[in-house]
Amino acid sequence: MALLLHLETATSMCSVALSKDGKLLDMEELNAGYTHAENLVAFCDQLVKKCDYTYPQLDAVVVSKGPGSYTGLRIGVAAAKGFCYALNIPLISINTLQQLAQQVLLQHTTEATLLCPMIDARRMEVFCAFYDSKANEIQETKAEIINENSFKELLDKHKIAFFGDGAAKCKSLLSRHHNALFLDDVIPSSRYMISLAEEKYAQQKFENVAYFEPFYLKEFMLGVS
Repeated sequence: MALLLHLETATSMCSVALSKDGKLLDMEELNAGYTHAENLVAFCDQLVKKCDYTYPQLDAVVVSKGPGSYTGLRIGVAAAKGFCYALNIPLISINTLQQLAQQVLLQHTTEATLLCPMIDARRMEVFCAFYDSKANEIQETKAEIINENSFKELLDKHKIAFFGDGAAKCKSLLSRHHNALFLDDVIPSSRYMISLAEEKYAQQKFENVAYFEPFYLKEFMLGVS
């Protein structure tokens, strides 16, 4: 059991949570566009102080590794690495899509047999994966361009719940299939990293702080104005 600081910056949500022995102590979060650079470390400072702890008491730092926003992931991972280097503590990473699946299992009742979290990757492309009813990954994370025939083989056999900020733009196409279900307002939040992180901490599944990189999935594309 441990005191863990959780950082979520993979999307527009800037979210920080502090947990002790697998239970949420408190959290700070703001979904107001990409304000991570301004708010992330300030949220950490406020949260640790509010919960009457100090940074040296932390046992590990947990970061959402992606997929997601290139800049958001860079900021979150850089902050997490900085804390780990300074405090000489382990780094734990959580797949952002698995965290979304965990949120649905904890907060929603659905008749779906498969869960498909989606993160917006612009235009009609999403980052997505498939999970079973215990948040085990059954189809790896991919970048998918969505059309009316996407996932047809799985949809013909299973009821699938689609959710996350990438699901809304796919609804008009995928909802034509009777097995497609959509859940609203499922947004990455650091509080849903806690149980996944606690399991990794117990198993000592730590990242190499020096070499760990976010799970970008796609190369960063610099636009030309």
